[in-house]
Amino acid sequence: MRTAALRRSGAALAALTSLALALTACGGTTKKDVKDDNASAASAGKADPNAVTKKGLTVGFLPKQVNNPYFTTSDKGGEKALAELGSRYKEVGPSSATDTAGQVSYVNTLTQQQVNAIAVSAQDPGALCTALKQAMSNGIKVVSYDSDTDPGCRNAFVSQASAEDLGRTEVQLLAEQIGYEGEIAVLSAAQTATNQNTWIGYMKDELKDPKYKNIRLVKIAYGNDDAQQSFQQTQGLLQEHPNLKGIISPTTVGIKAAAQYLSGSKYKGKVRLTGLGTPDDMRKYVKNGTVDAFELWDPAKLGDLAARTAVALVSGQITGKEGETFKAGDTTYTIGKDGVINLGKPTVFDAKNIDQFNF
Repeated sequence: MRTAALRRSGAALAALTSLALALTACGGTTKKDVKDDNASAASAGKADPNAVTKKGLTVGFLPKQVNNPYFTTSDKGGEKALAELGSRYKEVGPSSATDTAGQVSYVNTLTQQQVNAIAVSAQDPGALCTALKQAMSNGIKVVSYDSDTDPGCRNAFVSQASAEDLGRTEVQLLAEQIGYEGEIAVLSAAQTATNQNTWIGYMKDELKDPKYKNIRLVKIAYGNDDAQQSFQQTQGLLQEHPNLKGIISPTTVGIKAAAQYLSGSKYKGKVRLTGLGTPDDMRKYVKNGTVDAFELWDPAKLGDLAARTAVALVSGQITGKEGETFKAGDTTYTIGKDGVINLGKPTVFDAKNIDQFNF
């Protein structure tokens, strides 16, 4: 009976897909919206901040990579939050950080399983859109976290921090370490990673400030969030640019791999490294002098907020419109432009405070 029902649902969904895609606003679409020619995704329903938090929901988490320590920590934060809220956590995802087709397949699977919400860290800003819009038109709320998809393909995006803050502060950290002079490079994840490219854009803009006139960005390398590739890319950067003074790696996998290479090379203490890393990964490299300082947010809190946002959406407490507020744990958050919710400012870790953190 369930299979037959799913087939009927799938047929109806196919017939309505073109209408769903015609909706031009940035929020989510529901079954009711698809039936209403005049409804837009962003204006679907009104938020009721006092609505009862629904229990017994299933929220599917779809990280970029399931065996990535960063996402393991983040998603466990989501799992804990859902347990507190009386709902169920489910995780699916590819084992490679570049398997965009795999992410699409998992979105389709979660849609077929009729979860109540999907929390996804997108590998590519546009590749998931068709699948996510189908999920939304089937009544599933979509929250992106860590790495966004196109705004029209989800209800809300939980950002680690202000993208501008992250991009600019990483340049500021490295500039201080190299005395505002010399060649620098960026070791990123995948070329299509939304968050990486946004941060790098702000890095380039920050470097336009006259105080960085003696700093030159010579290359952006891509390690695809793979430890071995990132290690090799670090080695390649130093071979290609022997006068390199510093590296920014805005990815936890990349910065750890770069630190591993530098710590065992003649460049230790000479080529400075900063970016985004976890205290547990970077502790020994800070203590042995390979790294002065780096930054990050608490990934467990990011997963926690993604889960609570998903439940708030399903419960009708928010719709994803700019200006809406909701309480997640002990903190009240305000939804910004394009449905963006900022977790907060990044934390800088160095030898003075790194032992205070364990994640």
